[in-house]
Amino acid sequence: MSVRIYNTLSGQKEPFVPLQENRVNIYVCGITAYDYCHLGHARSTLVFDMIVRYLRHKGYNVTFIRNFTDIDDKIIKRAAEQETSCDELSSRFIKAFHEDMAALGNILPDMEPKATEHIPEIISLIETLITRSMAYATSDGDVYFRVNKFSDYGKLSGRNLEDMQAGARIEVRQSKEHPMDFALWKSSKEGEPAWDSPWGSGRPGWHIECSAMAGKYLGDSFDIHGGGKDLIFPHHENEIAQSEGATGKPFAQTWIHHGFVTIKDEKMSKSLGNFLTIREMLERYPAEALRLFVFSAGYRTPLDFSDQALADAEAGVDRIYASLAAVAALPDATESGSESRVGKKDRAKLEKLKNRFSAAMDNDFNTAQALGHIFDAVKSVNKITQHLPPSPAAADLELVRQGAADIQELMDLLGLITADPQAHMEAKQERLLADLTIKPAEIDELLKERNEARRQKDWQRADEIRDQLAGHSIEIMDSGETSSWQVKM
Repeated sequence: MSVRIYNTLSGQKEPFVPLQENRVNIYVCGITAYDYCHLGHARSTLVFDMIVRYLRHKGYNVTFIRNFTDIDDKIIKRAAEQETSCDELSSRFIKAFHEDMAALGNILPDMEPKATEHIPEIISLIETLITRSMAYATSDGDVYFRVNKFSDYGKLSGRNLEDMQAGARIEVRQSKEHPMDFALWKSSKEGEPAWDSPWGSGRPGWHIECSAMAGKYLGDSFDIHGGGKDLIFPHHENEIAQSEGATGKPFAQTWIHHGFVTIKDEKMSKSLGNFLTIREMLERYPAEALRLFVFSAGYRTPLDFSDQALADAEAGVDRIYASLAAVAALPDATESGSESRVGKKDRAKLEKLKNRFSAAMDNDFNTAQALGHIFDAVKSVNKITQHLPPSPAAADLELVRQGAADIQELMDLLGLITADPQAHMEAKQERLLADLTIKPAEIDELLKERNEARRQKDWQRADEIRDQLAGHSIEIMDSGETSSWQVKM
């Protein structure tokens, strides 16, 4: 089955057909490097990390490019506030971004171009637009794009020029021919970084940098352009106008936009001051919990943050690790193994897991549904593992082990369950033990006493000890005449 992707440009799901067979070129708008990244940035990077991983899993040769905006009004303002240079400020936060991406377990893009390293390409693209009468220079050294010259302006956002003008905060300048014309080049101001150009000293506008860099590395037309829904207008709308205005060719074939992260249904953003940085989040929760939280919803839907949602995600990660660790601890089959005890439904869930997972992911990267199939399979693995007899059937052992291997392989496509399950559970138990008010030696002594009570059929005392340990968050697992314990998670 081919992958179907919701294309913002057409407003519907479409079969994905790359321009070149088995090759996919992707450009994603990256951060403006002036501050630490928040959970909204995490969602963006995780979504496209997942998409790139999955397309590579499907056999495509993917080139993945994500840019850095390292010159911008926000960067200039923040650098002035901190009495540093724009270069130092942006370099510092690009370094912090890379640290955050490594902590999240994200793969690196093939290229991460910076705007300031592509000034010649930006100037060349502006010159082409001026030559084609798609842009004009003003007497004060600014250059603007003529929106009236691009007949398809608004095709991505689905709005006409009049509606955009009525709903936009427009920079009013007498030198602009139309209120919606947007800057390609900004004349220099005192104390700001500037570069020489045919129109005088200045710096590029925000939109033009992505058109120039995408064009340089991926050509006039490429497969996928991505970013958050807040970039549809004006940023991506303007990219289309600039690029297609210069080349006369379609820019990106498929446009993928992810939804916002919200807190109490309000968009998380720096301007609203209601954001949590990635590093703040990772001090409170494991990276895999954050990944599972993000993928628990379809990428186009809003994702509402709460501590409970992250706690649930962490518990979900641990549930999978615990299931896989239990399978890894199973003994080998014996020749005297019994007949299969696995029911048809549980067998089907494990044997058809890969097909169900792929069907969900092929349907516009539906990670929520894909994870649902994973957790169904985990339930079946747990059920089978817990009910295996002392001499299990070889076929049942093979089924549950293959099911566990499939679960780990599929989760790896989402950057999840990357540690050894038994090592993960041991480390988790050690962390939980450190917070207990009872020592392991005391637990062992109580368990020894309980085992003796069970042998003497003193069920009242055995239950008293179980309840006593439960009060310390200790869970008892009985198996025949022996028992083991673990800290409840």
